[in-house]
This record gives sequence, C-alpha cells and structure tokens, in this order.
Amino acid sequence: MAEDVRAEMVSTVFQIVVSEGDSVAFGDTLVILESMKMEIPVLAEIAGTVTKIDVEVGDVIQQGDLIAVVS
Repeated sequence: MAEDVRAEMVSTVFQIVVSEGDSVAFGDTLVILESMKMEIPVLAEIAGTVTKIDVEVGDVIQQGDLIAVVS
C-alpha cells in the first residue's frame, strides 16, 4: 500500500531529509518545510520505503501538492 505525502499548507521546501530508496519508520521526518519563518517537519505516516521524492530544496509548494510517496 502506497502513501502519498502531500503539503498541508503553502510553504517552501527548506530541507530534504531522506532519499528515494530509504527505509523509514512511522513518524520519521521526510522533509522540512518553511512557512512564516517556522520550520515544519513532514512526517511519514506509514513505515516503508521512500519510492518518490517530488520536490527540491527551494520549491514553493501549494496545499495538496505531492511531496513524496512511501510504500
């Protein structure tokens, strides 16, 4: 089962913590977003393997944009 990780708000990608192919546990940080000078970690909601990273550092993303896929 794959889990799409999507942005919850308009923000800028500050840091990408994982790479495609990495194994993650529930609650692991995937990327860190920045919005209104606050850093917001985006966490894995399932354990699995990161099969896709769909953002790059510096990207401005909108609410609902795909960030990553974990399966």
